[in-house]
Amino acid sequence: MDKLNLRRELISARASLTPEQLRSNATNIRETLLDQPWAQMAGLVACYWSIGTEPDTHGLVFALWKHGTTVMLPVLREDNDLDWAVYDGPDTLAPGRFGVPEPVDTRRGIDAIRTAALVIVPALAVDKLSGVRLGRGGGSYDRALSRVGPNVPTVALLHEGELRDDVPAEPHDKPVHFAITPVGLTSLK
Repeated sequence: MDKLNLRRELISARASLTPEQLRSNATNIRETLLDQPWAQMAGLVACYWSIGTEPDTHGLVFALWKHGTTVMLPVLREDNDLDWAVYDGPDTLAPGRFGVPEPVDTRRGIDAIRTAALVIVPALAVDKLSGVRLGRGGGSYDRALSRVGPNVPTVALLHEGELRDDVPAEPHDKPVHFAITPVGLTSLK
């Protein structure tokens, strides 16, 4: 299946999830991630502020922040690359491009992700063999992942059925090390 049709299929499946399923998925994913030693020890985490039917990260970002972790969230630039700014609580977000909430803190630059000890990225699907993620098609996270060191854990958050063996890959697609679904953690590399 090509990327466009797979995206359509996955977005349609997400649209059928009930609010209760979305809440339950978010809780299970958050607890699984926070149970990982590499998440507990990470002093600086690059994450994202979920929108729509993505696995919810709002509680995760808040929990990391309350634990004393510095959390950077992306700021979408005009060229669709990702700048980064520090989250400092729920009242420090403002609508950015396309209305997605972004931190109002000073922009740290596109290379700020290099300093993260853990990188959490969105995905519509992840290939269970290669770790390649399917995003929304803008390439923003592939560019960001290309700046992350090889020993930094990279994690995609998924709903059930989104860890697959049929994710098409192109040379610019960057794999992740782990996927977390509501049923647990999968190591990919």
